[in-house]
Amino acid sequence: MVNQVKAKQVTAANSQQLLKRSASLPFIELRQARHSQACYHSHSHDEFSFGLIDTGDAVYKNMQQQHRITAGHNVTINPGDVHSCNPKQGAWSYRMLFVDSHWVGELQQEILVKPASDYQPFEQHYANDPATFTLLAELFSAIKHDHDGLQQESLLIQFFESQFGQVADVRRDASCLAKPQIKRVQECIQDQLSCSLSLSELAEVAGLSRYHLVRSFKRRYGLSPHAFQLNQRINRAKTLLREGSSIADTALTLGFADQSHFQRNFKKRLALTPRQYQGFFV
Repeated sequence: MVNQVKAKQVTAANSQQLLKRSASLPFIELRQARHSQACYHSHSHDEFSFGLIDTGDAVYKNMQQQHRITAGHNVTINPGDVHSCNPKQGAWSYRMLFVDSHWVGELQQEILVKPASDYQPFEQHYANDPATFTLLAELFSAIKHDHDGLQQESLLIQFFESQFGQVADVRRDASCLAKPQIKRVQECIQDQLSCSLSLSELAEVAGLSRYHLVRSFKRRYGLSPHAFQLNQRINRAKTLLREGSSIADTALTLGFADQSHFQRNFKKRLALTPRQYQGFFV
């Protein structure tokens, strides 16, 4: 029922369109088009928008500039930029995210050493960067499948950090490494493995901005708060599986969205499915 309310998928011939709002982060909207031949008049958005080209070629016009984009490219569009993206020939497939500009402006106040009074725009209209493509693909998947809000927001912040290039105050980050606040966040995660903790809640525990929490936590523990949480959940799952807990109960107990999400992440870390792992002990 939730998907019927929050997502709309339209199929025409071989073309598919999906529109959806993030359940955890309602300031994000996604759009996915597969095998689309639809063309758009020049228009603009109020949000920051960015996305991936999965297949095909298109002509991308942004203000006075025109670009040819193709599979593997990622595009960025600032609020108010008049633009259009239309297939060069045949069909193409793409994924887009639209993020509230006010939320982005607040994040930039945390990220940038000397933030602008309003917001800093994207500097490039498009790029061909495999690392960014992979990051955005992971972010899109997390939003599309309603994964944990902590994961979604952490990936979103990681993307914006890569885009708005001024380096944050490293001395401030370094001073946070030894502070007990970071240890309290780590303990909070371990004590509440089944809970869907938000980045804002963890930042409040630490007394830091969301951006500086993610940055300092990763420097201290080698993983972002979300990745640390996921790793601890998998470690706890191993114990439960050895003790005979069912896969379904283990996934539910540890706060995974569903069994497939649990099994996918378990196999990524152990190269075994939960059932294969359990079979060695039970």
